[in-house]
Amino acid sequence: LKVMHRIDPQLQLLDAELEGSDMDPDGQSAIKEQIKAREDLLKPVYLQAATEFADLHDKTGRMKAKGVISAAVPWEQSREYFYNLAKRRISQDAYVSQLKAADSTLSTAAALDILKSMCSADWEDNTAISSFYTDSAAEIAAKIASVKKESIQSKIDALNAQLG
Repeated sequence: LKVMHRIDPQLQLLDAELEGSDMDPDGQSAIKEQIKAREDLLKPVYLQAATEFADLHDKTGRMKAKGVISAAVPWEQSREYFYNLAKRRISQDAYVSQLKAADSTLSTAAALDILKSMCSADWEDNTAISSFYTDSAAEIAAKIASVKKESIQSKIDALNAQLG
């Protein structure tokens, strides 16, 4: 309703007439009835415009064009897709956190690069990456230990350099 009053010239005139005049209650009620009638006339148009505007933001084509999504997931496959995505991201985030804890100089991107270098599967395939994380847990743990060892060694070397 506020948008109608801000945009529609007839409603603006009625609002100004209502606010600017010191008329009797009958005159004010007549103007209020005209405002109500105009609002009722405009409601379907504004509802349709608002619906179209909202739809433009939520359509897969628009979201893909903006780069928010890479592709639409068919409804029939959505449960499996999002399950595998969540499973992958939970494992991946845990491994990234462990790598960053092992070497505080690592960024998230660098930790992901370490995981990518260990994986031969298609990085965009959530099922394959989840399987890799599950099947290669021992190798990933060994890599994390190796990163930690290298980080500690570089800190020792830096301290030795400072000393002498």
